[in-house]
Amino acid sequence: MLEEGLRQIGLDPVGSILSPLTRYMEEIELFNPAYGLVKVRGREELIAKHILDSLAPIHLIRGLLKKAVASQQEATLHQRAPSVADVGSGAGLPGIPLAICMSDVNFTLIERMGRRAGFLRDAAAILGLSHVQVEETEMEAPALAGRFDLIVFRAFRPLDAPILKSLLNLAAPGGALAAYKGKRESVMEEVNQFVETSEGSAEFSWELFPLEVPFLDEERHLLVMERK
Repeated sequence: MLEEGLRQIGLDPVGSILSPLTRYMEEIELFNPAYGLVKVRGREELIAKHILDSLAPIHLIRGLLKKAVASQQEATLHQRAPSVADVGSGAGLPGIPLAICMSDVNFTLIERMGRRAGFLRDAAAILGLSHVQVEETEMEAPALAGRFDLIVFRAFRPLDAPILKSLLNLAAPGGALAAYKGKRESVMEEVNQFVETSEGSAEFSWELFPLEVPFLDEERHLLVMERK
């Protein structure tokens, strides 16, 4: 199931991807009863609702990173690896699956809960993800501001103006926010409410991309927001 899902997304399920993804799922299954990392009823649901869902927009994410890094290089003339922050990472979703498939990108997993941050550190070490670091802190921490080309966020709760501004504060110049969301109708309600109630909404542009998640019969979208 995982191999076929990766193929449908457009990823080659070679051992360098398949083996660590499988090991990562085993770690989740091992610690989930004690830590409450994800709500699933078995391996197949874990694959569809969490692993493949995390990876479904990977090509969009690569495009956003390419755009952000190109903007930075024009300004500084320095080449560097792209950087992604996964805010409220929890079990490492979507950050760890993305990091497994994007070894040329630096990932920071931001998680305020100590036990979950410990799980993330252990998982990154076990999987040999040297390009992943864990920050056990709130996303409003001053040391994180302006550091990242892209901020990813599996946004199960509604996005409001304070949350969006805090998330976008993490972005480097030219950076963006990519929020994993569900039904288009619900996302549009959130966006419209933000536009209507926030004085700073004129600062931001946004675009909504439909996602196809293999084996998941649910409507999924990626909401991309950038500062104008």
